[in-house]
Amino acid sequence: MLESNIKAVNNDVKVLLKDSQALFVAAATLSGEKAEEARTRAMQMLDAALAKAHEVQTSAMVRGQELAASTDHYVKENPWCAIATAAGVGLLLGMVVRKK
Repeated sequence: MLESNIKAVNNDVKVLLKDSQALFVAAATLSGEKAEEARTRAMQMLDAALAKAHEVQTSAMVRGQELAASTDHYVKENPWCAIATAAGVGLLLGMVVRKK
């Protein structure tokens, strides 16, 4: 679910940035009040893109902290299982590296 949200927001940000760029290009050819209106709209779009990017960053940080806390809890509750898992992963990595 988090990955689909990140992809959706990423696509939204890309669209907003493209639209903003188009408005800035159009504003460069306009003059007076219309140019100012186009620049204002473009800045609002950029602000919206930055806000969405910040939301995704905050969400990812919260999720990362939750995962770290649950991992820490699991390791404290099951230390021998964690040690065995780490040893197994180390053994597998050692075998893969040795073969190369």
